[in-house]
Amino acid sequence: MAFEGLSEKLNAAFRRLRGKGRITEADVREAMKEVRLALLDADVSYSVVKDFVAKITERAVGGDVLESLTPAQQIIKIVNEELTQLMGGGNEKLNMASHPPTVIMMVGLQGAGKTTNGAKLAGYLKNNMGKRPLLVACDVYRPAAITQLQVVGEQLDIPVFALGQVNPVQISQHAVRYARENGFDTILLDTAGRLHIDEQLMEELKKIKSAVTPNEILLVVDAMTGQDAVSAATAFDEALGIDGVLLTKLDGDARGGAALSIRAATGKPIKFIGTGEKLDMIELFHPERMASRILGMGDMLSLIEKAEQTFDEKKAAELERKLKKNRFTLSDYMDQMAQLRKMGDLNQLAAMMPGEMGRQLSNTQIDEKILVRQEAIIQSMTPKERETPGILDASRKKRIAAGCGLQVSDVNRLLKQYELMLQLTRSLSKGRTPLGLGKMPNIGKIGGMSKMQGFGRKKRLK
Repeated sequence: MAFEGLSEKLNAAFRRLRGKGRITEADVREAMKEVRLALLDADVSYSVVKDFVAKITERAVGGDVLESLTPAQQIIKIVNEELTQLMGGGNEKLNMASHPPTVIMMVGLQGAGKTTNGAKLAGYLKNNMGKRPLLVACDVYRPAAITQLQVVGEQLDIPVFALGQVNPVQISQHAVRYARENGFDTILLDTAGRLHIDEQLMEELKKIKSAVTPNEILLVVDAMTGQDAVSAATAFDEALGIDGVLLTKLDGDARGGAALSIRAATGKPIKFIGTGEKLDMIELFHPERMASRILGMGDMLSLIEKAEQTFDEKKAAELERKLKKNRFTLSDYMDQMAQLRKMGDLNQLAAMMPGEMGRQLSNTQIDEKILVRQEAIIQSMTPKERETPGILDASRKKRIAAGCGLQVSDVNRLLKQYELMLQLTRSLSKGRTPLGLGKMPNIGKIGGMSKMQGFGRKKRLK
């Protein structure tokens, strides 16, 4: 999970501050040493870390923090604000043409995930912005690159323009004409990459840029390459003048140094992030939300947005009635897990929840195989057992495990996760964050579990 290591270390430092009734300047400087080490270990560039820690120290020591009734919270608030600014301050959208088609030129090194994530972006534009995108195969060098683009295009139901092994400049020009003639309002050029930056690569990209004048040059970089990603971003920007970054494989980078360094090093914003292998796992990059995740405060706004995309009104209404009657059965549990699965990776969703509840759900490591086993367990139960799980004693659990070919420990694990889900649904149905983190305004039902409406303000630290 992205930033997992950094989050743990930062929260350890802040826990020590929270344990002090009064904080001195020495306490602040000691905490900043831990913050500095945590950031360097996360592969954030030294110059970025130095400036970042200096700003926080200046604000914490030079302001009214030390005299505050809640100095630890004030310091966390400052860190949150500075993290947000470090990553860009706010979301920056794609440059769209006033007169379609918009031309988006995807560039990057080989292996960064350019082809797949270009297709993901096309899917996002189609499904979330109502665009009619056209994918264009300009990578004529890498074996099977055109085929790969056609496969993912077919999966997303997005057409692919390809002319085979001809000059990429000509392909891009023909694609623009084709798009105008056939009503496509967005063009995504999948250009060639190299294992390293070279003159031949850059010259070809410059020629494509000159030929079609793209509205957006989006650099695709692999988050797991750390500072190499920052170096690549700098080189491409100097040669082409990029407009933004699509950061891939953020789900596989527990450190997150690239995300924290790119904006500071290049001045160019991260506009999108790839959060998993599935073709719908791409998100707008919101610095303030990512800062909140890093500090363990969750990301309820992103969770709400995902919920609203998969919301099933009938099932939500039925669940609401059951919750009012204090009834949430194992059959309901499976329905809710199915709804949640539509929202994306469950462990990533858990990371968006604030506090201990999110950490507990993350630690369960729910995956597709586990859900299949859980369904088999529930199907091995009698209707009465599904309706009243409290009657499941040792002998019943043994019979259920034997019936589905699993272990009693698997049954117990299911029941534990069911209890967590029960707590969560009850909390959200009452408009409360898990574990008493405060009342949420205007919360109704999320997906099949509860839909949250009108929640536009972030929870502020006092």
